[in-house]
Amino acid sequence: MPIYEYRCKACGKITEAFHRDLAKAQKPACEACESKTTVRIVSSFATPKTEAQVMEQYGVPEPGAGPDAYKDPRQIGRWAEQRFDEMGVEMPAEAKQMIEAAREGDLPDPVKDL
Repeated sequence: MPIYEYRCKACGKITEAFHRDLAKAQKPACEACESKTTVRIVSSFATPKTEAQVMEQYGVPEPGAGPDAYKDPRQIGRWAEQRFDEMGVEMPAEAKQMIEAAREGDLPDPVKDL
């Protein structure tokens, strides 16, 4: 029983609709502007990654980091440092300061509540 997405021709917003049978389904009105000019679109989707793909993309976590290492915002700094090194570009001083502060437990405001 899939959920379908519809884009409104009037305002461009996306509306989701659950249909048991697509053959009997009626196009929903736009949730944003209530226009009846919606068109079904191809929904985005995600694919799971293997552990090897995660390590290739984000690097190997530090020893003792545990199974949730990639959820830890401190690991972002390590990943960023590696990417700057790979590109041969020097990391901005402000970024270095933020990474060092995160390693000491002082996380930037956007990630404190994660």
